[in-house]
Amino acid sequence: MDRIVVVGSGSPLTGEVRVSGSKNSTLALMAAALLGDGETIIHNAPRVRDVSTMIQILQSLGAQAGWIEGESNSLSIDTRGVNQFEAPYDLVRQMRASFLVLGPLLARYGRARVSEPGGCAIGVRPIDQHLKAFEQLGAELSLDHGYVEAHGKLSGTSFSFDMVTVNGTQNAMMAAVLTPGETIMENCAREPEVMELAAMLKKMGADIRGDGTQHIVIRGVEKLKSVEFQVSGDRIEAGTLIAAGMITKGDVRVTGIDPALLGSTLEKMREAGAIFDIEKDNVRVRIGTPTVGVSVATAPYPGFPTDMQAQLMAVMTLATGSSVIVENVFENRFMHVPEMQRMGADISVKGRSAHVRGVEKLLGAEVMATDLRASASLIVAGLAAEGETTVNRVYHIDRGYERIEEKLQNLGAVIRREG
Repeated sequence: MDRIVVVGSGSPLTGEVRVSGSKNSTLALMAAALLGDGETIIHNAPRVRDVSTMIQILQSLGAQAGWIEGESNSLSIDTRGVNQFEAPYDLVRQMRASFLVLGPLLARYGRARVSEPGGCAIGVRPIDQHLKAFEQLGAELSLDHGYVEAHGKLSGTSFSFDMVTVNGTQNAMMAAVLTPGETIMENCAREPEVMELAAMLKKMGADIRGDGTQHIVIRGVEKLKSVEFQVSGDRIEAGTLIAAGMITKGDVRVTGIDPALLGSTLEKMREAGAIFDIEKDNVRVRIGTPTVGVSVATAPYPGFPTDMQAQLMAVMTLATGSSVIVENVFENRFMHVPEMQRMGADISVKGRSAHVRGVEKLLGAEVMATDLRASASLIVAGLAAEGETTVNRVYHIDRGYERIEEKLQNLGAVIRREG
């Protein structure tokens, strides 16, 4: 099993690095391709494990899906051969976003059978909000040996999510775009990934208003066409690379990202002492004064993203003073804390709050990645630790980061992957 070894050299990271396309957006866009009749091409898709899993799921449904030869980050998805409507357990269990195929299958083909999903063990992420939306649209649902079965003729309706859910909002949107009549959705997620899905659906011919707000109105159309679409840069990868620049007191320019998507992340990092030069499609980070502790609470967009909580915590372990980090989105997302403590971090957890007291130094250690973002945070911490840090179970990081060790090497990090 692969592992990543980081040698904290004490040298600042310097240079320029380009982020890959958004993993979370790409997965939803791939599912949306099921709504079009023909070949959809998605450019700037990241070559990460989750995308490979979604390719396999689409192939299991009968679609022709895969990387376009000669174009390193372009996907082709041709849905004209879709003739299966079951997404199997052995694939769906690997990531939660695979459940997103249920909405498109139900809307276009009138039936779907999808295994209940898996993914990172960071807390309860119930599918009940997805199912509530489908029931409101008129679907008949049943649970059978770990599978959700859905069928029926859908019709426009009005409903409100009980809680903000990104995948739930996306799944309901994809079901509603081919549903006759008008569908009004309240308490919707406002994340950029929801807006990006809406942008592609509109390009396909969907009638959607209000994306980016909590109130989305969709008027169903008879059919959608296949399109070409360019995925935006990954805002979480960008934040992770900026955190790497901060913790090493470096000078790093992160390109291929819309800085507007990083609003709350940059705000907290600036409060901690980072200096940013912001241009149209890039962010340069430097440290002008010693990093200081900050208090932050995760929240749905536009609040501070839960997917950046662990990486910010890594930076705070070496900050002057104390920090309080409150995790409001998932109840089990402090699993990286014991691993950071093995490196000498002073962190105490009570419920959903972590109290981080900055220490003078971290020491390299053998640690274990427990989920996607935790693995990234341990690499960030290892960059500034004395000695060698070995991060085990890096298949987690391969789910969402493309060639992370190569990108850090290009900035001067001493880091390698071992088989």
